[in-house]
Amino acid sequence: MTIAAILSRLERAETTAVALLEEVQARVAAAGAQAPVARLEWDRAFDQARAADRARQEGAAGPLCGVPLAHKDMFDRAGSVVGFGAHPDAQRRAERTAEVLARLDAAGAVDFGRLQMSEFAMGPTGQNHHHGMPVNPAVPGGVPGGSSSGSGVAVAMGLVPAALGSDTGGSIRIPAACTGVVGFKPSPGLVPRAGAMPLSWTQDVVGPLAASVDCARRVLSVLSAGRTRATSQPTGRLRLAFDDSSLTEGVSARMRAALADLRQQLRAQGHEVVVLDMGWLAHLAEPANVIAIAEAATVHADRLRAAPDSYGPEVRARLCQAAGIPAQAYLRARQIRQIAIARAKAEIFAAADLVILPGLADVAPQAAALAGAKGAEIATMIAGMTGLTRPASLLGLPVLTLPVAQTADGPLSVQIMGQRGAEDLIADLAQHLETARRSDLHRATDPA
Repeated sequence: MTIAAILSRLERAETTAVALLEEVQARVAAAGAQAPVARLEWDRAFDQARAADRARQEGAAGPLCGVPLAHKDMFDRAGSVVGFGAHPDAQRRAERTAEVLARLDAAGAVDFGRLQMSEFAMGPTGQNHHHGMPVNPAVPGGVPGGSSSGSGVAVAMGLVPAALGSDTGGSIRIPAACTGVVGFKPSPGLVPRAGAMPLSWTQDVVGPLAASVDCARRVLSVLSAGRTRATSQPTGRLRLAFDDSSLTEGVSARMRAALADLRQQLRAQGHEVVVLDMGWLAHLAEPANVIAIAEAATVHADRLRAAPDSYGPEVRARLCQAAGIPAQAYLRARQIRQIAIARAKAEIFAAADLVILPGLADVAPQAAALAGAKGAEIATMIAGMTGLTRPASLLGLPVLTLPVAQTADGPLSVQIMGQRGAEDLIADLAQHLETARRSDLHRATDPA
């Protein structure tokens, strides 16, 4: 279920936007409780589908005309209830439509509903005290990742070719890695956040989770008003950096093997592989977290004081602890960020065009590990899942998460990271790797 395949069917008049939406409606119904939906809005969606069919007949089809999508439940849509993955008391009816949804509407996309998420976008596992945890279709018993849990699961299930998520410390990239889909965190400021729920105003970004790199970049091109390309082009010879330090010493043996295979493949394709000591990036996880949680506590200060019992215990505890962070610690973390940005430019991007790191240490952790876990145990799991993603958030760098290997237990993914504004270069390399991998898989399963 890729956007290219959907548009091809529509352009050849093999189907209509209304018929496609009926197919999706049947899939969602068949999935039942397994569908990671927070709210379905079929009436409006069918109105959009009919409008898309008229636009195509009139020769005015936009780049996503008739493509069925659904999104994380944190974006305003005028007249629609936004839930934020939170207690029902926190829900509200939006008066205006988020800019990202307005841009997708203008491109002809069909939005049929809202997808599950971690409570107030806080939590990388996908567990939600109020609404439970979506089932990971790619890793039996595995967590789906968060906070854009429903977006990753919906794409992995084939309900949608893409879904919007948000990323503050890895909330697009982690669920993408857990479910084996593509996740694209753009540079800050590339995609507008107006009408999106805030968490950490200096680190929040909006981007797509998608069935393929092509799907992700088509959506990102619309979200960025054409500031990124919707199509690929040859990359030429690149300098590609891999880590050889404490930053990645905790990854599994099979993740190391996947990275070694990828290095060999890239060398064979003529790229220059550069091995760097990027261990200092590991020290950025804590200042990134300090900034994020301090800003989140500020966003939630009034509501937390007025209705503390409406928060889940883990989220409430994190926000209450964050309220005690000294101003000096917050400002020092922001100072560290500026120093780290300059160091990354001088030490990493002077030697490499792009950086390739693991998305997670291994496949998605098992959800059973959360059962009965207490504060310290949960904190350890969170640190393990975000340690490789938080540095790019602090540095404000664009990153794409791409599945590169399939094990008996689930997918293994890497992050491709570049300098600000390098979205096209990142996507070009990722699309090339994705195409090569699919060709290898096809040859491996070809009965001839």
